[in-house]
Amino acid sequence: MALHPPTPASIEWIDLEALARQATALSGTYGLAQLPRVLIDAPPLAGQDEATVQWTVQAEWRDPPPAVQAAWRALGQGRVVPRQLWLRLQVHGALPLVCQRCLEPYWQPLSLDRWFRFVADEATALAEDDACEEDLLVYTGTRFHLRELVEDELLLAAPLVPRHDAACPHPLPLAAGDVLRPKAEPLATANDDEPQTRRQPFAALAALKHPRG
Repeated sequence: MALHPPTPASIEWIDLEALARQATALSGTYGLAQLPRVLIDAPPLAGQDEATVQWTVQAEWRDPPPAVQAAWRALGQGRVVPRQLWLRLQVHGALPLVCQRCLEPYWQPLSLDRWFRFVADEATALAEDDACEEDLLVYTGTRFHLRELVEDELLLAAPLVPRHDAACPHPLPLAAGDVLRPKAEPLATANDDEPQTRRQPFAALAALKHPRG
């Protein structure tokens, strides 16, 4: 019997180096039911069983960033700096969440486009995480768990305080005596002009996979 290659909808693992050699993108979908961590606290919504997220990945070899090349040479590793594997992930879909204004379930649209650079080990990733703009992943071999990465990135992209983008369809009724007041402007602080804290994806992913007790 002939063996057929997996369809994009059933792909969980990808071959990173083969994908880089092909120099073409690979696309597919995952049903939400295939992403159990995303659904741990999800409210039931109509169409949830059929809902999917679309993903696209591509891989390529690149020269390391200048700071990495300088560090490599400073450590006496030689003038030729090995190229590094990069992975681009795009995901589009919606997750079932509970609005914190009206306490009703709703579909939260999510769209992300991230580049990842693979490094040798966790120590390297943690050391470079603050200084680099791209996201970092530890290279453990050419066989890579794509579905797990999609799940991780959806969890990181979900809002900390879910709310309808527009007005809630059924606002919570006010208690007796409550009066709607205009939202007060926040007081200025000495840190207002400082840039927002940059995303630290490797540390965030580590927290997702190793939650504190």
